[in-house]
Amino acid sequence: MILRRVLRLSSLLRSAVSIHLRRNIGLSAVAFNKAKELDPVQKLFVDKIREYNTKSKQTGGPVDAGPDFQKDMSESLARLQRAYGEGDLTKFPEFKFEEPNFEETPK
Repeated sequence: MILRRVLRLSSLLRSAVSIHLRRNIGLSAVAFNKAKELDPVQKLFVDKIREYNTKSKQTGGPVDAGPDFQKDMSESLARLQRAYGEGDLTKFPEFKFEEPNFEETPK
């Protein structure tokens, strides 16, 4: 009886430890990979992302967007403003929720 409990407890402990180790190995692999030099494909990918980030900060918008893109964007914004009213459609809307009144009102 005691032996069964010990074996059951050890199997539960073993499974919990194995799940924990699998999760941590995935995270530690990323951490160790940062310490070493990146794979050439990964390095190229990261370099392109950084290059795109600097270009988008310089232009203040989409990279390599020509006048056709700007024209299409302004036409789309104008169409949406006509359909849904006024306001700045390039910003996320701010929502203001009022706290509901749960008190009972006398009848």
